[in-house]
Amino acid sequence: MNRGDGIQRLRVAALILGVASALLFTAWGGGHAIAGAKTILILGTDISDTNSLDPQRQFVYSAPITEHAVYETLVTMTPGNYKDVKPLLATRWETVDNGGALVFHLRPNVKFVTGNPLTADDVKFTFERLKYLKDDASALAENIARVDVIDPLTVKVTLDDKTQPLLPFLIAPNFGIVDSKVVREQGGLSTPDADKNDKATTYLDQRSVGTGPYTLARWSRSTEIELVRNPNYWRQPGAFERVLIRHIPDSATQVLQLKRGDIDAALNLTFDQLNALGGTPAISIVKGQSLDFMYIAFTSSPALSPPLSNKLARQALMYAIDYDGIIKGLIGGDAIRPASFIPVGLGGSTTDLTREFGYRQDLEKARALLSQAGYPNGFSFDLSYGSGADVGGVSYEVVAQKVQADLARVKIQANLKPMEQGNLRTAFRKGDLAATITFWNPDAMDPSLWADPTVQRVAKRVRWEPDPSIVSLVKQANGEPNTQKRDGLYVQFQKLLSDQANLCVLFQPMYSHAIRDSITGYQLTAAGWQADLYDVKPR
Repeated sequence: MNRGDGIQRLRVAALILGVASALLFTAWGGGHAIAGAKTILILGTDISDTNSLDPQRQFVYSAPITEHAVYETLVTMTPGNYKDVKPLLATRWETVDNGGALVFHLRPNVKFVTGNPLTADDVKFTFERLKYLKDDASALAENIARVDVIDPLTVKVTLDDKTQPLLPFLIAPNFGIVDSKVVREQGGLSTPDADKNDKATTYLDQRSVGTGPYTLARWSRSTEIELVRNPNYWRQPGAFERVLIRHIPDSATQVLQLKRGDIDAALNLTFDQLNALGGTPAISIVKGQSLDFMYIAFTSSPALSPPLSNKLARQALMYAIDYDGIIKGLIGGDAIRPASFIPVGLGGSTTDLTREFGYRQDLEKARALLSQAGYPNGFSFDLSYGSGADVGGVSYEVVAQKVQADLARVKIQANLKPMEQGNLRTAFRKGDLAATITFWNPDAMDPSLWADPTVQRVAKRVRWEPDPSIVSLVKQANGEPNTQKRDGLYVQFQKLLSDQANLCVLFQPMYSHAIRDSITGYQLTAAGWQADLYDVKPR
């Protein structure tokens, strides 16, 4: 998903929140809230990268917390279990055509917030629109060859390549089913010309048309997202009349508002701030291992940086970085580090592999590689990063300063270039940056969602032309049905990617969030950003 990017972002891993008493009356005129009961959930976080709330277009870090609340997918996963796909809008499914297609049976009596019933036509429209918009998220639907309506509650999805996975991808919020009737009325298209002629995004940026427990009432960019309870929800009503997701980019301000009770949860606090909150009355700290990571991308383009176009020079950079110092000194040890671009916990990735062939700080080796590359006296390059945001309790700026100091020890000068998050992502996607500190977070729990985009989208962003054998290896791994063999192929891929030295993973954080006792059941899982707000309850 790059939901950093991620294919992403099958951007799906989640901070999942609790079980307790629900409010029984809605804010839609169907009664009044119980006297004294908490009716509003308020989250404080950084939503500066949210550039759309159109579910088939959004592909950034912060948007899924909203999308999962207002749109639902055919399938889901249990928190903490990254292998078992479970029913949601589909009650069951089966593989047909010798593995070449999936048939989904939809849950009956489900309505959209608009009041229209959920049908197989809506699934077909959603999947085809996602594919034909040809936006970043469209990569998730590349393996869909055709979608056929069997009857109003049965839909068949035929794969382009039956050896490649699809089912885990369907958990991504980009597969959130939309009311096709309304989206069509607003100019939405599910035809091959959708990339040029679809007009529905402006509407969907301010109104959701999903089946989720909440619905979008208002979005003010870099200010606030407001959700209200869906009066037509098919399960028990959402626990809150309103949910406010407030843009609070400054973590110190999040702490202040959390202490005052202005917000119920603070999602972007630093390690020091979290430590200082320990023991504070009415505030708890919850933790969970993520599958996200922060990384540096180095270009291969001599036009952007002649030194970085040299693989030996890039390897020297990686040997110069003090990874242990970042993990222990900046985030208090609450992180691990994969050997390459697949997080620990998926695809055979382990910390043992990091010790086996991952990079570690070795200044003498870095200096030797610089000499071999023709830069015995070092070199300089521009290192760009997003301002005002953090991953795992540490800001990009602090990490960039640490990296700059590490590289200076081998006479490499990193010129720090802070950028607004939206501008950074645009420039990175265009391949215009020499080096970038950014993040990757999952769209869903499948290693192919890290491996495949690495040799596709990310390769283009660093102007690297992968050898066809590496691309073939990734495709073989993605489609291997035997888990042990599949993991072995991904390990081979990680070794090759590590040697290529365009992508340097700095850490895979343990997420820590601070919450008030006004809510209960707040629980973090591997995709720290994605939240099932349906399970959040007032205490």
